Amino acid sequence: MADTERRFSRKIKLGGLVIGGGAPVSVQSMTNTDTRDAEATIAQIRRLEKVGCELVRVAVPDAAAAAELGRIRRTISIPLVADIHFDYRLALAAIEQGVDGLRLNPGNIGSAVRVREVVAACRQRQVPIRIGVNGGSLDREIQARYGDSPRALVESALQHVRILEKEGFELIKISLKSSAVGPTLEAYRLLAEKVDYPFHIGITEAGTRLRGAVKSAVGIGLLLSEGLGDTLRVSLTSAPEDEVFVAYEILKSLGLRERGIELVSCPTCGRTEVQLIDLAEAVEKALAHIREPLKIAVMGCVVNGPGEARHADFGIAGGRGVGLLFRRGEVLRKLPENQLVEALVDEVESFLARKDHDSA
Repeated sequence: MADTERRFSRKIKLGGLVIGGGAPVSVQSMTNTDTRDAEATIAQIRRLEKVGCELVRVAVPDAAAAAELGRIRRTISIPLVADIHFDYRLALAAIEQGVDGLRLNPGNIGSAVRVREVVAACRQRQVPIRIGVNGGSLDREIQARYGDSPRALVESALQHVRILEKEGFELIKISLKSSAVGPTLEAYRLLAEKVDYPFHIGITEAGTRLRGAVKSAVGIGLLLSEGLGDTLRVSLTSAPEDEVFVAYEILKSLGLRERGIELVSCPTCGRTEVQLIDLAEAVEKALAHIREPLKIAVMGCVVNGPGEARHADFGIAGGRGVGLLFRRGEVLRKLPENQLVEALVDEVESFLARKDHDSA
């Protein structure tokens, strides 16, 4: 993946976050709280910040929700995007409240006068607009002409792009989402030939945590492997924090981002003499707070484990009641099985503390 040339896209900024123009692929999510409940929304965004979310979107269904955006924005540390549908007044209110971006399709907010008013406000405050087209909500005329095809997604997006370009507004990013991988991939390929705006990528309505993670990994992974994508959301029927976790795992597996641990664990087999599944899950949970990119191995065999995982920064290998703690393939010590996780965590944290001290 490191040798794959990324598609050139123009650079835009949402708050302090650069999207496109060769910037790292950013990770975003969306709150599932009632935006009118500012405290709950802020609390959830803070949890998202803690796990690495870099951009967050909130629903703005009415004026009461819009009125809370300023308070939310002042309290959080990452850029805030307001999700607007149909009502241009909500877009204007969101901009006035200081949001960093809008998710808004200009063809759906009314007359040219209304579009012009929103564009003028966005231009004044340098607020980008994300045009978002979903396979399940295509314009009827376009759907009648192109059916449920990738071309329909592209033409729908271009229709909205032309409205903004007519007003001389180009702080745009675009998403084309389907719940099917193939049409989504083809739609982005087609659009990449027509515009240089940054792409927000994802597979919409991907499903529950496991099923959705698999489908998203396939779809987003294919797009990224072709150099397509500047920012992404993994859309799961799950907690927003799970979306961020899966997003980083996808990016790490392609060598595009480094954050937190990479867990290497062998599959269970007849040679395993330790509760490997429980052991691996315990390690993953115990090191979830680590932000330093480290490769951690959890192996089920003390004979081959350290050798097979010799490229891991730290690891453990279980045996019958005992196990080995190792670093870069070198055994550090032998321990009872019930002390392995604690010893591994202590070793990792001691290493990071020494590293911080040496760099201070």
